[in-house]
Amino acid sequence: MHKYSQLIHDIELRIWRGELKDGQKLPAIRELAEQYGCSKSTVISAYAELERKHIIYAIPKSGYYVVKQDRHADDKGTEAMLDFASVAPDPNVFPYIDFQHCINKAIDMYKDDLFQYGTPRGLPSLIRMLPKYLADYQVFPGTNRICITSGVQQALAILASMPFPNGRSAVLVEQPGYHLLNQLLTTYGIPAVGIRRTSRGIDLAELERLFQSGTIKLFYTVPRFHNPLGTSYSADEKKTIAALAEAYDVFIVEDDYLADLEDDSKADPIYAYDRSAHVIYLKSYSKILFPGLRVGVAVIPAILEETFNKHKKLLDIDSSMLSQAALEIYLKSGMFDRHKERIKSTYKERVLTLNEALHQHASADTMEFAPVTTGAHTHIVLKSPIAMSTLKERLRKQRIRIESIDGYYLDGVPAESLIRLNISNVNKEDIEQGVRTILNEIRRLMNR
Repeated sequence: MHKYSQLIHDIELRIWRGELKDGQKLPAIRELAEQYGCSKSTVISAYAELERKHIIYAIPKSGYYVVKQDRHADDKGTEAMLDFASVAPDPNVFPYIDFQHCINKAIDMYKDDLFQYGTPRGLPSLIRMLPKYLADYQVFPGTNRICITSGVQQALAILASMPFPNGRSAVLVEQPGYHLLNQLLTTYGIPAVGIRRTSRGIDLAELERLFQSGTIKLFYTVPRFHNPLGTSYSADEKKTIAALAEAYDVFIVEDDYLADLEDDSKADPIYAYDRSAHVIYLKSYSKILFPGLRVGVAVIPAILEETFNKHKKLLDIDSSMLSQAALEIYLKSGMFDRHKERIKSTYKERVLTLNEALHQHASADTMEFAPVTTGAHTHIVLKSPIAMSTLKERLRKQRIRIESIDGYYLDGVPAESLIRLNISNVNKEDIEQGVRTILNEIRRLMNR
């Protein structure tokens, strides 16, 4: 990262962490130039950029100061809700002004294209640059394998309903697993089979038995930072899944929606172990930027390309040209890389704080939890069932939101007593208090 970008990233991160308080004076230009080994003009340019983004402000002949940040109160000025339920990105970490600039520039650059339909596969200039970014996740497709979708949800709807060359119809899903896919399969009457997943992974012998049955057309999995568990598969598990897919002609749909939060350079996706073009790789930008962007990336094997594109064209002709163009500019400008580093650092600190709080307050006789080192969430398993609706209401009165995960199971599959704890919308300094309150209420209900 260049010194200019590093300066901006570090100052923004210190502000969001609370190390630099509202109204606090920032270090002198000469001091930062010496600290980062750069010229004073580089520091001045970085400060000017932060001022343009309304993160800091200047007082002539005095220096630069932190703009007041509104992080702890809602619109009515009341105490903010501690939201351990939401999986949306933290709005306090999102660079609104940067992305607004990208949207405005996209309208200016592509004003003629906005008045005509695009191509079903997506904006050609965005597709041409995506291989560079997918390579960061150890995914190396040609541009002819890439298709832009209206979020990963659209890709899943197409893949679940379209015919596959193996001639099968059933979709295998992890349990618990992505709730909207469960609902989609049920709503459209698509045959669905569940396989149990825990913090220790899945039973690979059971997976092979299901693949051997000859009924599974695809296996949908979230190998990295599973939703709702928060845990990840090991490299050996990923290699085995890829090998079984090849052996039994089952396609893998790999949803790598939180790949940007990975800090282990050796943690490759299943796609990296695919030798037979049986892995469909999906990447979303909604959890690292914002859900309303509605841009997903699908890497489609050649054997599925024609069918997939035909179904996509029938659904929406093309995905939002404006969103695609704005994302292209955001990536090309380097803004995305800076934002990714900031949100990854912020979330990692919060996840480690969550782990510490669970270690400190969880009771081994009533619950267990899965420690995670990065990502955005983990889960706790209750050893005795409790009334989740009562727990949620009690916590709501104390301004804490949690989510039980009944909806993450297919109809007819017994739901376990699990609670997901997500940190994307909880400040680091509030996590310990929130976890302590949640666990105390759980114990009270268990002791009734």
